[in-house]
Amino acid sequence: MRKINYFILGIFLFVSCQSVEPKNNEIQPKNIILMIGDGMGLSQLYSGYIANKGFLNAERCKHIGLSKTHSANSLITDSGAGGTAIACGYKTNNKFIGMTPDSIPVNSILYYAEINQKATGLVAASAITHATPASFIAHNPVRYNYESIAADFLKTDIDLFIGGGLDHFTKREDEKNLVDSLKAKGYEIALNMDQVNAFTGKKLAGLLYDKHPPYSTEGRGDMLRQSTIKAIETLSKNEDGFFLMVEASQIDWAGHDNVSDTLVQEMIDFDNTIGTVLDFAANNGETLVIITADHETGGYAIIDGNIENGEIEGRFSHDDHTAVVVPVLAFGPQAELFMGFMENIDIFTKMYKAFGFDTEALNK
Repeated sequence: MRKINYFILGIFLFVSCQSVEPKNNEIQPKNIILMIGDGMGLSQLYSGYIANKGFLNAERCKHIGLSKTHSANSLITDSGAGGTAIACGYKTNNKFIGMTPDSIPVNSILYYAEINQKATGLVAASAITHATPASFIAHNPVRYNYESIAADFLKTDIDLFIGGGLDHFTKREDEKNLVDSLKAKGYEIALNMDQVNAFTGKKLAGLLYDKHPPYSTEGRGDMLRQSTIKAIETLSKNEDGFFLMVEASQIDWAGHDNVSDTLVQEMIDFDNTIGTVLDFAANNGETLVIITADHETGGYAIIDGNIENGEIEGRFSHDDHTAVVVPVLAFGPQAELFMGFMENIDIFTKMYKAFGFDTEALNK
């Protein structure tokens, strides 16, 4: 058991990859793809390696760090504060979205990408109004104010978003139909994956489920990877580059439910998406990929298993978030910025620096 635990830590701190990665660290990335495995700690990540019988796409990243996840008011962050730290570069209180602990709205990396003429997108295996994607768009002291968060999408120039949460745009207490408002702003609306895959325009609002998508094993299928492919295809049309956030939302949910098999399948689903993104980045040469988590969920431990057979025995110590550090993996131009221990707010700062944005424009 001790050998397995030491190996988990060692493989992610010292692994080197044989991927085709841009070698010039002076190159400024034209694009950034930020991939967040909600609830993904080292054990969750390594579960994908075991289940895939010794293969993990994330291993292709050779620049590796660890992120400290505490919020402004708690050792244990929630996804609102964790998402805001990564998106906006501020520690805030749990449940807050895009605001400081004093309820002052702050701008996200997606906002700064927009004002620097980059295309922007969000993809999530949850309602698009859920805490992590909302952190890149909204400003709200309560992450559960989904209808208010949905309205905030209309206050941005985001080019593409795909997830669930249709009800938050249509079945609202104010009786407004925000889908009509989105259409008026030039968005095409996709209500299923066939419509997403058929999209060839510039602005897409993919609202594929009334509320949250199901687990990948219970009907969601390959939605996350396919949506990411469409997002990259669409955003790549912009000559000035793009910013895209992709969230594997339900690693966290399986942790809350203490269901090891489902957690492993959600991790594999995320890693399959990671593989597709890294293939694009390796061929593109101008794309920085960052893979991290907002927090760990469940205190998950791998207590036995067999790599040759892809078998895992996992146990949970908790049914909520924990305070352990989470991995930060990077690939592409400026990937070396993401090595070592860091605060979660540093991920925003490092993305901002990698893009070369004007520091004097911060929060103006």
